[in-house]
Amino acid sequence: MLGRLRSSASRLVHCCVTRQLSSTAHAAPTAPAGLLQSAAAPTATSTARGATKVAAASSTHLVTMSTAAAEPEVLSEVQGHVAIATLNRPRALNALNTSMVESMYELYSQWEADPGVACILLKGAGGKAFCAGGDVKTVVQQGLAGEFDKAVRFFRSEYRLNYLISRLATPHVALIDGITMGGGVGVSVHGTFRVATERTVFSMPECAIGLYPDVGGSYFLPRLQGGLGMYLALTGARLTGVDVRHAGIATHYIPSRHLPAVEQAIAGLGPAARDAGKLRELLASFEGREALPEGSLEAMRADINFCFGGKQSVEEVYSECERSGGQWGIDAIAQMSKGSPTSQKVSFEQLRRGASMDLGDCLRMENRMVHRCVMNAASDFYEGVQAALIRRSGAPRWDPASLKDVRPEHVEAFFRPLPPESELQLPLLPRQAQQSRL
Repeated sequence: MLGRLRSSASRLVHCCVTRQLSSTAHAAPTAPAGLLQSAAAPTATSTARGATKVAAASSTHLVTMSTAAAEPEVLSEVQGHVAIATLNRPRALNALNTSMVESMYELYSQWEADPGVACILLKGAGGKAFCAGGDVKTVVQQGLAGEFDKAVRFFRSEYRLNYLISRLATPHVALIDGITMGGGVGVSVHGTFRVATERTVFSMPECAIGLYPDVGGSYFLPRLQGGLGMYLALTGARLTGVDVRHAGIATHYIPSRHLPAVEQAIAGLGPAARDAGKLRELLASFEGREALPEGSLEAMRADINFCFGGKQSVEEVYSECERSGGQWGIDAIAQMSKGSPTSQKVSFEQLRRGASMDLGDCLRMENRMVHRCVMNAASDFYEGVQAALIRRSGAPRWDPASLKDVRPEHVEAFFRPLPPESELQLPLLPRQAQQSRL
């Protein structure tokens, strides 16, 4: 019964931060094996300082060059009053690296300060993925080499970008056409508008690699209706197409064939694109051209809410799935069981705390959590990534191996404050963001 929402925790683990997708409901092709090698992505030492600007009379182009491959990774242009950023690693499903997120931060900061920019539009190149996440294989390789500062830098830079997007006064429109997972969710869900298409595949499958749903997952997942956020966090289930809209993750659903016209219409607003209300009306007019498909999420909401909503522990979630009977509960248990027991317990506590926190505090909390994962090379995070992307065994050896052996004090340790120099420092921005939101 899970149907199109069947969990991707095992099959789509490549899309969880390295997040290279091997198969999807829309038959997205497997990323070439070479893209999983560290040489295919720049190291965390690559920064926006390598960016090249090319000026033209009507537009400005920013190309962030990979130090490893010397190819453009972030493209930008300004069309009239609309700034457009394109994630340009299509062979890697537009997966993020440190250079890209730091360059995007600098680029967005410039656009936010530019009175001539009325709207920011973000999209992915290649037609298969918006953004499949970020590169945890490189992070793990850096940690195993003792380069912990480089390993942590990616996450810190990513979280700062997530926060910046949430605080932009300039409206932000993300065209989440195709695979949108992990870090790809982080650079879209906190913005003003998210436009899903029939090709959108959403997932947060971090438990499958011993991590947790980061990039502000602490904030947006508990704010989804009923038990949906906990369900997505613990199972890594996929939402496809219109179900991303029905879930409240996307603000609009527009068939992909209309996206060029959407871009043209936004540019046609000129300075009025700064008005989020006018943008909302424009996007709604495109969405309203066709009736929204029914999707498959609504048929499962009762089961999701019964098993995952308002529970007091991960063990209670398992128990309710068993009591629910039928194939749905069996499948949910099977998918959760593939994830790290520690990650499941930590993710449950993360969402419980995040439900009453603002985004900034959630990201600070996640920074503390990721330090505990990255700074300990014996953690489940290292084991999960190695099993999926280095050894490629698909059989991680979790420690501890069962939920009953994950001690409360071990979970609590993930949330303890760090030394002041290691805490996440978020930007102080003078203007409030346009409110979208979840």
